[in-house]
Amino acid sequence: MGRTAETPQQETHERDGAGLHLHMRTLHPSVPVPYLTREELTRTAHAATTRLPSTPPVKDLAFYGGLGALTVAGALEWPVAMAIGGATWLLRSGRKENQDAGVLM
Repeated sequence: MGRTAETPQQETHERDGAGLHLHMRTLHPSVPVPYLTREELTRTAHAATTRLPSTPPVKDLAFYGGLGALTVAGALEWPVAMAIGGATWLLRSGRKENQDAGVLM
């Protein structure tokens, strides 16, 4: 007659990892932690900020901000806004270089 073979359930013990034995190695390298003083931080921050470009004129910020606002609002597509902004920047920077050299356009 039909007898089903029952397999005995294996006991799992939580304390021994359910039969898995993992050997783990840990590495703790010694990393020196630098001590920074307030003067060093101030000197480094000052050196970093002196290399930044000066702030653009308010007129330029208003123009490029308005261009960005029109793009976000959907009045301009972003490639058109990039073309207008890039062409304006090129023309203005070329004009500034010529004025610095003494040549008037």
